[in-house]
Amino acid sequence: MSKIPLTVAGATKLREELHRLKTVERPNVIAAIAEARSHGDLSENAEYDAAKERQAFVEGRIQEVEGKLSNAQIIDPKLLDADGRCVFGATVDIEDQDSGDAKTYQIVGEDEADIKHGKLSVASPMARALIGKYAGDIAQVQAPGGLREYEILDVRYE
Repeated sequence: MSKIPLTVAGATKLREELHRLKTVERPNVIAAIAEARSHGDLSENAEYDAAKERQAFVEGRIQEVEGKLSNAQIIDPKLLDADGRCVFGATVDIEDQDSGDAKTYQIVGEDEADIKHGKLSVASPMARALIGKYAGDIAQVQAPGGLREYEILDVRYE
């Protein structure tokens, strides 16, 4: 399996989720199954079925998170020396050439992406257009509404 790029913050978030799943969710599901079993006939017990479904979801998510962490390539943006080039983990200030709107994005792994919080997936068309560019360059992005151009104002490694 190939390495999954993650920022330090993204890896920490996944570790916290894994800890919560193992120490809170798993015991809660086990207790719910035990409670449902105590109600008798399991063949017509909706609570038991729901608890077993929840258990399958929790166990599947634990395996998924453990797999991602074991294949993670953790990249600390503060340690990058990319000479001002836009790379994974970089925080980029851009300006839309048509509207003049300025935005700030950090290029992160797919699991960390959250556009509302300025976290842009490395696999997104916008990130692919920004990668390798420097401050002052123009990045062209093929958007659903047509070709958009963005000027890169600044590249930081935070």
